Amino acid sequence: MKPLKEGTGEVAVADAGHWTPALSRSVMLRHDRVRGTDLLLMPERVVVLRGSAGAVLRLCDGRREVAAIVAELAERFPGESGASVATEVPEFLGRLREEGWIR
Repeated sequence: MKPLKEGTGEVAVADAGHWTPALSRSVMLRHDRVRGTDLLLMPERVVVLRGSAGAVLRLCDGRREVAAIVAELAERFPGESGASVATEVPEFLGRLREEGWIR
């Protein structure tokens, strides 16, 4: 895994495996059956999630560390490259953490 720069929206490599992400208190994850997509609902804001973002966030329960989330996703989506999941998931979670949507 490549070293990550501080302040780029990415979780530092050293912290990535030991952080237990959870949705922030004012954020709710919902599935919109009409549109067939997952949404993050916040006060005065809705974020439409694409791809596997909803699957990633459903695993952010405050009990699983990032490494466990990566392992679970690699098992669920065997067609994806394990290196890709190990890199992209921590980066995605880091960006959401920077936005304040997860803690």
